[in-house]
Amino acid sequence: MFIFVFLYLLIDITTQLDEFIDRKVPLEILLKYYLSFLPIIIAQTSSIACLIATLLTYSSMNNSNEIIAMRASGLNFWQIAKPALCFGLIISAVAFWFNEKLIPQATETTKQIRNENMILLVDRISKKKNKIKNLTFYGLRNRLYFIDSYMPNTTELEGITIIEHDTDQNIKQKIVALKGIWTGIAWKFSTVQVTTFNAEYINRPDKIRIYDEKLMDIKETPTDFLKQQLNVTSMNIKQLKSYIDRFANSGATKALNNLRVDFHQKIAYPIGNFVIVLAGLPFALMIRSRKGTTFTSLGIAMLIGFLYYVANAVCLAFGKGGLFPPILSAWMIPVIFTGIAISVIEYNF
Repeated sequence: MFIFVFLYLLIDITTQLDEFIDRKVPLEILLKYYLSFLPIIIAQTSSIACLIATLLTYSSMNNSNEIIAMRASGLNFWQIAKPALCFGLIISAVAFWFNEKLIPQATETTKQIRNENMILLVDRISKKKNKIKNLTFYGLRNRLYFIDSYMPNTTELEGITIIEHDTDQNIKQKIVALKGIWTGIAWKFSTVQVTTFNAEYINRPDKIRIYDEKLMDIKETPTDFLKQQLNVTSMNIKQLKSYIDRFANSGATKALNNLRVDFHQKIAYPIGNFVIVLAGLPFALMIRSRKGTTFTSLGIAMLIGFLYYVANAVCLAFGKGGLFPPILSAWMIPVIFTGIAISVIEYNF
């Protein structure tokens, strides 16, 4: 883990050295930035570090015939692998705690430091020209905003859904519009449907009004839209679940689907530490060659880690694209790798 953290920091510093020099970033700011960044680095590299450590340990034991001695004394695979599997579970629990307690705050801190001290003005201007997709945030008047796309430089919105709740979190009003633009004073929406809900009968539509164009009573400015943009990585599981529950009946199916994929991924991701250790163990115990044991173990670890993360990324993309249900997209690869590992273990041991 120390090696991974060191390499991560070294590569990140060297690739951004020009920015640091141009902005004349003070040393104390850099130290604060990278100290805040440490939990994120550890969470991202813990699984592959865990796998390499396990494979090197058991490959070394196999190379010195310790595994043969254990098998000869009557120990089966699960008894031999028990310490590594317990280790994987502990690392998974620590990774889960990191994701819940440290990473949300670390994400916000590093983002703030970077925006204030490290991003060049030209990059800020360029960023404002990029289209933002699936913009969601919680605004004033107890309103939830879902916007398919937003162009910061032209202040144009597309695919707008706004849900307003009362103090008891019942739906009070729903606004759906095809497009919107900031006039400099107010937001003007086009092809608008405003649905008012009955206060006595919860979530029952009372009035529906349709407008070709309408100036909206929305206090948020384009700058507020960018400031309040939802960042899933800065939310823990409880906060994200609460956010999803707030607009479960909003009708913004695409945004809801993406958030549900992120929710299940937050639970499934730490389990990956245990899963890839389980997947790598049978290969470590099957290595027979005394030559190149270390390189063989490293090669197996890299291959398993690469396959796991690529396959997981593809499944998440399919989930956010609507091809897989959210829970399936997050848990498919951990379940498949676990099944493959158990099959290999049962066949060879």
